[in-house]
Amino acid sequence: MEATESALLAARLQFSITISFHIVLAALTIGLANFLMVLEGLWLWRGKKIYLDVYRYWLKIFALTVAVGTASGLILEYQFGLNWSRLATQAGDILGPLMFYEVLAAFFLEAGFLGIMLFGLKKVGPRVHFFATCAVACGSLISAFWILSANSWMQTPAGYAISHDGRFIAQDWWAIIFNPSFPYRLAHMTLAAMLGTATLVAGASAWQLLREPANPRARLQYSMALWTIIVLAPAQIVVGHFHAEHSLTVQPQKVAAIEGSWTRPPEGAGEPMRLFAVPDMAARRNHWELAIPRLGSLYVHYNLTGTIAALDEFPAQDIPPVPIVFFAFRFMVGLGLLMLGQGMASWMLARRQRLFNTRWMMRGCVLLAPAGFVAMLSGWVVTEVGRQPFTVYGLLRTADSLSPVSHQQVVASTWSILLFYLLIFGIGLWVLLRILRKPAHEDQPGPQPTLADEIGDS
Repeated sequence: MEATESALLAARLQFSITISFHIVLAALTIGLANFLMVLEGLWLWRGKKIYLDVYRYWLKIFALTVAVGTASGLILEYQFGLNWSRLATQAGDILGPLMFYEVLAAFFLEAGFLGIMLFGLKKVGPRVHFFATCAVACGSLISAFWILSANSWMQTPAGYAISHDGRFIAQDWWAIIFNPSFPYRLAHMTLAAMLGTATLVAGASAWQLLREPANPRARLQYSMALWTIIVLAPAQIVVGHFHAEHSLTVQPQKVAAIEGSWTRPPEGAGEPMRLFAVPDMAARRNHWELAIPRLGSLYVHYNLTGTIAALDEFPAQDIPPVPIVFFAFRFMVGLGLLMLGQGMASWMLARRQRLFNTRWMMRGCVLLAPAGFVAMLSGWVVTEVGRQPFTVYGLLRTADSLSPVSHQQVVASTWSILLFYLLIFGIGLWVLLRILRKPAHEDQPGPQPTLADEIGDS
């Protein structure tokens, strides 16, 4: 039993490493693909070459992201087969087709048109090239659609039957694909990818402006990224609230862990909002709790007296690791509020026409460059750790999804994966920083070329 638990812990640790690397690259691919689509569309619409220059600059980073992301995705698939073969056996009839559609979208749309994006502008013309950019952006979203559908089904399974040997059999594909939590997760993850990309672009642009305040291309990137944050940060908070509200219905243990609620308050006392605590799994209580009375009821039930199901109302073996979920959620929310503040500050500075000469704002954007992706990773920790001890929520336990592998085998493969990631991501990060260190092409003297001139060159 001890050996099995050790192998399970090692396999979960390996999965957390592989998914953490891959999901950041996948999200950056989604965000950059759509950013590039907007840039090329603005170039075609307004005819200003500055949009094309910024497009070409970020296209290099996009290509790098796709290359490294593909490598990390292959490793992710490898460890699925190595460590979680029982999950594949039990749920493969449902998860297999969903994963296949994701690969189909990624390779036929993203990979198929990426070559045209990189090398085809002077060969196919601007409009066909823009179609290729749109196809890649669409492919990235379709890829996310299928991956999130599969993950959401594991969170809120629907449309299935269980065979005599315990396998999940598809009965209603519409119910499987559009399972109860899927719309919330799709919206939340898509916004997270866009926000993470926006904070990265804003940080890189601010870094360039601190060195070259008059660079027009850095100014354009900076402005576009901050306007994206202004619009999407409040939208993400609203979507996240409704996502949590739905989770209260379908995964009450997860919400109880998020809130750190071990015992339901007396009737009429309301649910407190715990700002800080140190949850103790053994004692089943919180230490050093700092809470605001009744405020939790306000955002959970829109009153001051409602409560939620507490952790002591569920079997002890069905409770997720509370400290991890509790702190990851607050880290995510804290970063989200910082991004909201970043957007509000930039809006006020833009109204006063001080956006491009306020150096403290630029330094803040540099510091917040990774904030969107770190918040996204924290959200995934809440999502994945919060559904423990299940892989298919309420139906298939994580311990029953593990392959018959030993602790030593999992640890050895984990070290191999880490060495591979250090090599691939080390090279990728080195190239990325070299690109970001240099702003987009220097201004050339004389009037800017028009769209007609660019089409003529093509």
